Amino acid sequence: MIIGLTGSIATGKSAVSRMLKQKGYPIVDADEISRLVVEPGSPVLDHIAEVFGPDLLLANGTLNREMLGSLIFNDEVMRTKLNGIIHPAVRKEMLRQKEEWLEKGANTVIMDIPLLFESKLQSYVDKIIVVSANPAVQKERLMARNGYSADEADARINSQLPIAEKEKGADAVIDNNGTLDKTEKQLDEILLKWNAKI
Repeated sequence: MIIGLTGSIATGKSAVSRMLKQKGYPIVDADEISRLVVEPGSPVLDHIAEVFGPDLLLANGTLNREMLGSLIFNDEVMRTKLNGIIHPAVRKEMLRQKEEWLEKGANTVIMDIPLLFESKLQSYVDKIIVVSANPAVQKERLMARNGYSADEADARINSQLPIAEKEKGADAVIDNNGTLDKTEKQLDEILLKWNAKI
């Protein structure tokens, strides 16, 4: 079984992903892969420098994420252009890693994909878990974790598909407004119900 794990900014998806990893489930992490495909010397990074200019590379040859982030955050055209370069490479590597785990004999593979719905990758997975928190909790966590102002936190939250929309597409929703113990209890119940063996 391939389980897609998703959520929204500061809903606690990463915490759930860590729990799954500790339980021994193989994880295909889209964020990790998106860092991997833009490592110095990679064809993807060369392509980004070609399209967006060499200024986006730091002196050591790595991607200047901060500069890129500010360049695309409020610019739909630039963001689409960047996604057109990065997404195909990320998807290819995600599928490669998934196949590799299955070949090694894994019964359940977790695909941790923050933008699962936005990128329309539902077909990659058999079941979807959405880690949810209400917007007030998201905002509080973002301000505490990233030092954002209320407006900055709102802008980040509003730039994503509303969590309520994601919940509609889920096979299971984990309510992560409370303690991590409560979250893990919900996770265990889902894994048991789905008979998700490692």
